[in-house]
Amino acid sequence: MVKLLPNILTVALFKKLMKCLILAAGYATRLYPLTENFPKPLLQVGEKSILDWLVDDLVDTTDIDEFVVISNHKFAQHFENWKNEKVRTRPYEITVIDDGTSTNETRLGAVKDIQLAVEKLNLTDNLLVMAGDNVLDFSLSKFVEFAKEKNTSCVMCHEENELKKQQKTAIITLDGNDLITSYEEKPKEPKGNLAVPPFYCYRACDVKRIREALDNGCGYDAPGNFAAWLSKQTPMHAYVMQGKRYDIGDINSYEYVKSVFSR
Repeated sequence: MVKLLPNILTVALFKKLMKCLILAAGYATRLYPLTENFPKPLLQVGEKSILDWLVDDLVDTTDIDEFVVISNHKFAQHFENWKNEKVRTRPYEITVIDDGTSTNETRLGAVKDIQLAVEKLNLTDNLLVMAGDNVLDFSLSKFVEFAKEKNTSCVMCHEENELKKQQKTAIITLDGNDLITSYEEKPKEPKGNLAVPPFYCYRACDVKRIREALDNGCGYDAPGNFAAWLSKQTPMHAYVMQGKRYDIGDINSYEYVKSVFSR
């Protein structure tokens, strides 16, 4: 196993300012008709949109002050409108990238969208990469601090004890120091019960390896494909979530989340 760098050097790796890259180029077909002509991350949950919940938390609790939203062409203008409204009231930078696709069938895939943003903006910083369609009842600041302390690229995880759900997501195992010892995407026979939601902290040096991963057969549709590949190249840690994550996958789950946040 590759040894971790000494503390003085590795702390410096994560002392650089971190940017946040938000994956929002999906088409959310299971939420039609709500999302047929409107992006899922901008749907309202309680007093604000899904995207607002995520971004506002990071601005209020971390040193992240620059956000990149990756959209498809169909919904890019919606995110531009959201950005224009957002920057009027909050002091941070938002960039919207249009990946050029217009249908679910022609989508690039999450990992290729990340690479597009990295190349287009020449991103050389540490990155918090996350899906823009999840609502959390806890702050991501603890995850960001965990990544800084561990000085490796990191994922989040939570217990998932239902086999059918385990087989539809990424499952990892950890040692006693939260170091990832195995990482499998949609395993038929899971080795553990820790599921990985789409939230990742990547060191700048690891972000540079996305092209290498794609060139070496890394899957690209799910965002976790790159993390799974990377975990086999270099040490990575996992932060156990300290709250609930609400994945809005269909109309029923959306209505449920709205009811929770309206209480």
